[in-house]
Parts: sequence; structure tokens; C-alpha cells
Amino acid sequence: LAGKLAGKDSGKAKTKAVSRSQRAGLQFPVLELAGNASKDLKVKHEELDSLIKATIAGGGVIPHIHKSLIGKKGQQKTV
Repeated sequence: LAGKLAGKDSGKAKTKAVSRSQRAGLQFPVLELAGNASKDLKVKHEELDSLIKATIAGGGVIPHIHKSLIGKKGQQKTV
């Protein structure tokens, strides 16, 4: 029984799934645009570094907590 099923599939050629964007030829232009944007950002980052010439201590993402998540003063949440 297993040999019978294996022989049935062996005659078909396996094809790779192709997305709509690949069919339309959009895959590489999108990657190219993303690459160009990253190059531009890198240049801007290097320009800022040369202008400032300083390291921000603990530099990173500035925290932002939405107002609705911050409780009012004097109010405690119960778990």
C-alpha cells in the first residue's frame, strides 16, 4: 500500500510556490528601495555623529507610556 502511494507522486514535478508580488516583478524593487533607505539613514547617522562628536550616556529608545496606561495620582491598581 505504501509503495502504491509513493509511485503515484513520483511522476509529478514539484513546483515552488510563487507569490503575486513575485509574478508582478515587485520583489526586487521593494528590496532595492529598502536598501536605498537604509543607506540614506546610515549617511545621516554618520553626519550627525561627526557634528555632535559625543556619546549620549545610556542612549537608546526614549520611553513613552501612553496616558491611558498611567494611573491617576493617589490611585492604586488592584490585582
